[in-house]
Amino acid sequence: MGNQRRSYANVIEAIQKLREGVIGKVLFSRSYYNGARGSIKKGQPAPVPETLNWQLWQGPTPERPYKDNLHPYNWHWHWHYGGGEMANNGVHALDVCRWGLGVDYPTKVTFLGGRYHFDDDQETPDTGSAVYDFGHCGASWDDSSCNARKGEKNPFVSFYGDKGMMTMSGGNDYIVYDLNGKETDKKSGGPGGGDVPHFQNFADAIRENKPLNSDIREGQKSAQLCHLANIAYRTSSVLNIDPKTGRILGNPEAQKLWKREYRPGWEPKV
Repeated sequence: MGNQRRSYANVIEAIQKLREGVIGKVLFSRSYYNGARGSIKKGQPAPVPETLNWQLWQGPTPERPYKDNLHPYNWHWHWHYGGGEMANNGVHALDVCRWGLGVDYPTKVTFLGGRYHFDDDQETPDTGSAVYDFGHCGASWDDSSCNARKGEKNPFVSFYGDKGMMTMSGGNDYIVYDLNGKETDKKSGGPGGGDVPHFQNFADAIRENKPLNSDIREGQKSAQLCHLANIAYRTSSVLNIDPKTGRILGNPEAQKLWKREYRPGWEPKV
């Protein structure tokens, strides 16, 4: 689900320090994703590989012919199958943003960007910015998936308060700065980073009924931020959101994308 940093010891400590006011009132959080993906080219009809169960692979999506630039990874960049970089990598950082801000659903969401780098089959944007308004604070996610921006040193996530700022690199670390940019606190390394603690927490919850560091409700809220941004992008909209439910308000075109079309027999039963 992309929320494994909820089990990183130093990130947990950093969030607690935000709660205690280490940078004062937390007003905004920025997050970044930089990558260097190449073109997925123009897909061509092709025989389904013998090792691939195409019917099962498609899952609940309506049937479409196989083409040679979908499997195993490039399905991410087709709206029929995936949610682009926003759903692929956005949730990792946005979960930390939401956690640090102490918020649930936003009141407004928008996403501007495009597929700029290559002329190919990719439908989802390779560059763009999603912005979220939570009323008393805000957040953003900046994506550059085909240009790693190696000349820039952007953090994974940053928090801005009225008394300073905090940055995180995406690992088991944080740095705190005052309003003049002076480093006042930091921690990195040590046990409690990587995916193992998160998996261990999950196993402990099953075996010993220990509390989850991030239960499914928290994961759902962070994942929904990604879906809302994609809906805003696909409808060229600023979405108005009910902050109590996360539902889209007064936008029939956007509401059409609230759920997907299912292949017969795969409709969810709730």
